[in-house]
Amino acid sequence: MSRNRVEIEGRLNHLEALRYTPAGVPIVTFSIEHQSEQLESGVQRSVSCHIQAMALGAVAEKIARSRGEANARCGGFIAMKNLKSSQLVLHVTSIEFS
Repeated sequence: MSRNRVEIEGRLNHLEALRYTPAGVPIVTFSIEHQSEQLESGVQRSVSCHIQAMALGAVAEKIARSRGEANARCGGFIAMKNLKSSQLVLHVTSIEFS
């Protein structure tokens, strides 16, 4: 198996300051707050979630220039937060602000 792709729309929250890895790569961490109506087994369901996210490189710089609480469509993949944590984080590789 090799498919790991996520797309979600929501409001960016808790945008931290842009920082740099030891190799000089820009990195930013933030969260995405999502609310929508979804069809599940023929029934409309209200859905809300709060997703931890991060971005690197040019995408991180673009997010850092945003106003922090902007609405956006994010695409990326999920991975463990680090080697010692099983918490999942969305690694944003593309973003479109609305």
